[in-house]
Amino acid sequence: MKALTLYTNPQSRGRIIRWLLEELHVPYEVKVLQYGPEVKSANFLALNPMGKVPVVTHGDVIVTEAAAICAYLADQFADKQLAPKPDSPERAAYYRWLFFAAGPLEMATTAKAYNWRIDADNAQAVGCGLYADTLNALETALTNGPYVCGEQFSAADVYVGSHIEWGMMFETLEKRPAFIEYAQRLQSRPAAIKASQLDDALVTASAVS
Repeated sequence: MKALTLYTNPQSRGRIIRWLLEELHVPYEVKVLQYGPEVKSANFLALNPMGKVPVVTHGDVIVTEAAAICAYLADQFADKQLAPKPDSPERAAYYRWLFFAAGPLEMATTAKAYNWRIDADNAQAVGCGLYADTLNALETALTNGPYVCGEQFSAADVYVGSHIEWGMMFETLEKRPAFIEYAQRLQSRPAAIKASQLDDALVTASAVS
């Protein structure tokens, strides 16, 4: 098996990938990078010129961007069934909501956090459109089953669910009943619990040192 390494910081979107790796039950190494000079070092910029985590290396392959990493790992470990089969109708929902969260949802919640103006005058030109429209669209993803692909839990749930949980935590996402129930369902998964414990332990260790 090719060596699998996660470059992360426990207080970053790297938590998404840590959770996914725990769902996959595959061996991996973790390299924790501190914010500041470490993530902007020449060695790390060779992996990701953005100087941001998470990054995954899989043998000689480098993958950046959390949504892309989720899609890549689910396909590389297809036997773990964290993505619908390519010829299934559910594959469309998988792609749709994975990249909806990476695009419109992240943009809408970021705009909410920083009070960026998105209104009737400019919404047509903005990828997320109006904030309420983005949330209404997201809610439809949760109407066809316990997960965004219906009955099958997938890597898309790891990504979408993380954004929903954080959005509600930081008050950039309305606490709608559908969002609360979905987040609770996901966070009760053993892999989600273990991933959170592992990253929380790193935060504690960093504070002590």
